[in-house]
Amino acid sequence: MSTPFTPAEVRHAVELLASRSLIRLVTEIDDNGAIPPRRLAGTLPDLSTHQLRSASDTARTHGLIRVASGAGLELTDSGSELADLYNAMARWARRHAVPAPVCEFSRRIRHVLDLLAPSLTTEHGDGLARLSAVTGAGAAADLARPRTLLIQWLAANPEVARAFEPEPVA
Repeated sequence: MSTPFTPAEVRHAVELLASRSLIRLVTEIDDNGAIPPRRLAGTLPDLSTHQLRSASDTARTHGLIRVASGAGLELTDSGSELADLYNAMARWARRHAVPAPVCEFSRRIRHVLDLLAPSLTTEHGDGLARLSAVTGAGAAADLARPRTLLIQWLAANPEVARAFEPEPVA
């Protein structure tokens, strides 16, 4: 499966999707349901106010969460699909004990995204062959599903790969 992404777009998408605070926000809502905005800090006490604001702003900007009247912050369909993608990546990483046998969920996601990144660019059409060299044939074959899910998710959410350029001042 080929991808239409440039190396810069892939770097931007990986940085955004691998954000620990975004991963925490999306997976917390996926696991436990909507979060009232006033309870966000209490629900994710390991994140600073700045990290919470940045994650929720990023998630809203990219259509991953919305504010539901009477419920709070909830995932959109795109956010739910991202949570499923995160879970698929984490399952692969746990199965192959990477980056370590025991580590934080967001660190596993970052590791898998870093592994997949080179296989997503327009200049590397040999995606799984390159992964085999890094992870071994069996692990690379298992990684095909998370890679396909990532490609599909990025294709459905192309704004995530595009860096937002500030408007030039006239």
